[in-house]
Amino acid sequence: MSVSMENQTAAQERIFQTLAGHPGVTRIDTHGASVFLDGDRALKIKRAVKYPFLDYSTLEKRKAACEEEIRINRPLAPQIYHGVVAITERPDGSVKVGGPGRPIEYAVDMSRFDESRTLDHLAKARKFDAGLASAIADAIAASHAAATPADSEAWVSSIPALIDGNSDGLRNGDHLPGKEIEQLAQASHGAFLRIRPLLEERGRQGFVRRCHGDLHLANIVLIERQPVLFDAIEFDAQMATVDVLYDLAFPLMDLLRHDQPLAANVVLNRYLAKTPPGNLDALGVLPLFMSIRAAIRAQVTLARLRPPHSDDAGIVDEARHYFNLAWALIQPPAPCLIAVGGLSGTGKTVLAGALAPAVAPQPGAVVLRSDVIRKQMFGVADTHRLPPSAYTPELAERVYIALAERARHVLAQGHSAIVDGVFARDVERDAFAALARDCNVPLTGLFLVADLATRQARIGARRGDASDATQEVAALQEHYNIGHIGWTTIDASGTQAQTLQRCRDTIAEGK
Repeated sequence: MSVSMENQTAAQERIFQTLAGHPGVTRIDTHGASVFLDGDRALKIKRAVKYPFLDYSTLEKRKAACEEEIRINRPLAPQIYHGVVAITERPDGSVKVGGPGRPIEYAVDMSRFDESRTLDHLAKARKFDAGLASAIADAIAASHAAATPADSEAWVSSIPALIDGNSDGLRNGDHLPGKEIEQLAQASHGAFLRIRPLLEERGRQGFVRRCHGDLHLANIVLIERQPVLFDAIEFDAQMATVDVLYDLAFPLMDLLRHDQPLAANVVLNRYLAKTPPGNLDALGVLPLFMSIRAAIRAQVTLARLRPPHSDDAGIVDEARHYFNLAWALIQPPAPCLIAVGGLSGTGKTVLAGALAPAVAPQPGAVVLRSDVIRKQMFGVADTHRLPPSAYTPELAERVYIALAERARHVLAQGHSAIVDGVFARDVERDAFAALARDCNVPLTGLFLVADLATRQARIGARRGDASDATQEVAALQEHYNIGHIGWTTIDASGTQAQTLQRCRDTIAEGK
């Protein structure tokens, strides 16, 4: 460290001690910043440091970094980020935030939030549900829609170095077996070579953007019941310029690490529903992306093994969990196709959503629903009610063709699919049997049955659903000539849990 850096560090420490000396102020230090919490306010000061990935070695650079942090983060979290404030010194040597005098430092002026409401804390406390997971996906999708498209060459070319950097970090301290680290690296490089043409094509299609860049669960907080993304990377635009699915892979991986498979699956499916169709054709990148993210967390965790934590078994155990997840994700099992049929009100959609998280590979199956596809064909919202003319046999045929085509795209990417539709005609069921054969994947067909009164009661209780079926439609369906089903018939007249267990048992028996 140069003399000037030493002087700056000493000068900063005097400022820090002054700020922390006020009653009620709490100081939190990280490798790149010191944060001062005072009531509802937080001040974040860049520390006078220089690393390979950031340079805060001069006051001018620290001011510019503060301004860039506001520029990047305020659109994501206007509730948190307010502006840059000068810390000044008066002739008598007194230091004041935003006061008159000579600026001697700069800070990001922020509103303090409840740290217990970050999503890592909520995940550990098991306070996740499908509604929160959907809101997370919506927030991420909105951030990607607003992100600026960028050239993809640097991003794609950087991936081998990311893999090698993870390997170097994982070898630190010999806490993980070297052979396993090498196996992970080889599998990761192999996966990259397979998907590189797809990544380059996605760059040409505009899927590489200036994203958040560090979207683990601790950087998403619940404010007024809505997830807010914060602390996006501001110090290195190239580090944050990535494929949008690499950005998404971080929270997906983190949710899996925190034993939240349902939330991870809901985030994936909701994100796919809210973003361009091209993402459906790129599911094959997720195993590598999620594995790299898990390996990053493993090595970052190991980096905490410094005095006084050099022999902390808990830190090593956490790193091992992330490493094991990285290894599991990079070698996904073969996909499968599950078809859920049944008349309206039998509980197909609820069942599909409950089955999906446990269908390998992680983070669970993509759920494709005929009702949603029909609404998309007409260019309306899922809950918009269509007229009877939208339900002709000709349109039904188009819907099932589109359903099969989307399932084919998912399976071609090595990902599993669950298709949800009435499947009242044998030609519809036969088409999906043929699809499974073409894609060389196993098909599990589940046909739910329940009495008319049960189906009508469930339809009457629906709110905000994509289905247009009414109780009258349910009565008409009683006269359908379904013919020989050929799938496993499931009694769905009981509770959702009972139906789910019967279906899980059927799937397990078929393996």
